[in-house]
Amino acid sequence: MSFEWWCTYLITTLILSLSPGSGAINTMTTAISHGYRGAAASISGLQVGLSIHIVLVGAGLGALFSRSVLAFEVLKWAGAAYLVWLGIQQWRAAGAIDLKTLARSQPRSQLFRRAVFVNLTNPKSIVFLAALFPQFIVPHQPQAMQYLVLGVTTVAVDILVMIGYATLAKRIASWLKGPRQMGALNRVFGSLFMLVGALLASARHA
Repeated sequence: MSFEWWCTYLITTLILSLSPGSGAINTMTTAISHGYRGAAASISGLQVGLSIHIVLVGAGLGALFSRSVLAFEVLKWAGAAYLVWLGIQQWRAAGAIDLKTLARSQPRSQLFRRAVFVNLTNPKSIVFLAALFPQFIVPHQPQAMQYLVLGVTTVAVDILVMIGYATLAKRIASWLKGPRQMGALNRVFGSLFMLVGALLASARHA
């Protein structure tokens, strides 16, 4: 893989990572409610989920998901239901958020596990990777090393983008003075979680 070809992939994955999705929403809500340490745990969990998808694609399972309607549908509905559930939980917390209490009641290990599950239950991610990676793989060169380069690049870019989302969320949080503003923001993020869940449920198998 040439440096120019890698730069093309870098730009591609950067644009895609910047597109707001369930991972970005999860990162922003966690940053607002639990600060940078909570966001770091959440971002780490997202990367574990993403890395598992990358490994599965490298092992050839991405092709299975792209061909199997049943496998795609099962994972799609599981992910959609989980995101809707997160949205309901976020909505119900509206007007009753206490950042210090939340930081104590939800340990970082729980935030980490939640983020892993958010990424793992997104079938579009693994199908997308399965479609994207072959476009940048040079057939006559070692496959494993190329997948490794693409995988590391994908994770590194996503980490930087998620840090950006967390920083943006913290800046927004500094403007929130009382429970009314926090309640409104919680309803917004809760609605976004449910919207992303609905969009995931409406996704069709290619």
